[in-house]
Amino acid sequence: MSERNLHAIQKIRRVASYQFGRGVGERLFPDNVEVVFSERTGKIRHIYVDGELLATLRPTDGLFSLTVEGAKRLIVSIKPRRFWVQIQKEAVGFVEKGSDVFARHVLSVDDELRLGEEVVVLDENYRVVAVGRAMLSGEEMKDFKRGVAVKVRRGDIEKTKKHE
Repeated sequence: MSERNLHAIQKIRRVASYQFGRGVGERLFPDNVEVVFSERTGKIRHIYVDGELLATLRPTDGLFSLTVEGAKRLIVSIKPRRFWVQIQKEAVGFVEKGSDVFARHVLSVDDELRLGEEVVVLDENYRVVAVGRAMLSGEEMKDFKRGVAVKVRRGDIEKTKKHE
């Protein structure tokens, strides 16, 4: 492994542990990750494992935007579970296709979730159906019956395979 890739893996693990909790970086990003750098800036852009995109490092704030595959890894990496919103089964089909999660469809939520955090959307059986950004805090999602709770970026029906 090149020194550049080794340094990149260390960096993405540090960022993930900062964003999602101590030790998550090593579990989320194994040694066999492929780091793709921006051609224009040379900075870390995408992280793949076995051809599946796990996450994108956002240039705006230096944090990760997860894909559904990355969210699946995250959910099993954090004990107790964090960064999650569980939705009613009536909303699952729409959310899988990329529709936002409305507060009225939230069944349960991570009480510590804060506005703007990366969110994993789960169905009633705790299966990952989408990823997005919290538009309300966890407490607000439980209290509110109107409005967008999660701005969905990607649903499980969409594919994130690496383009060859």
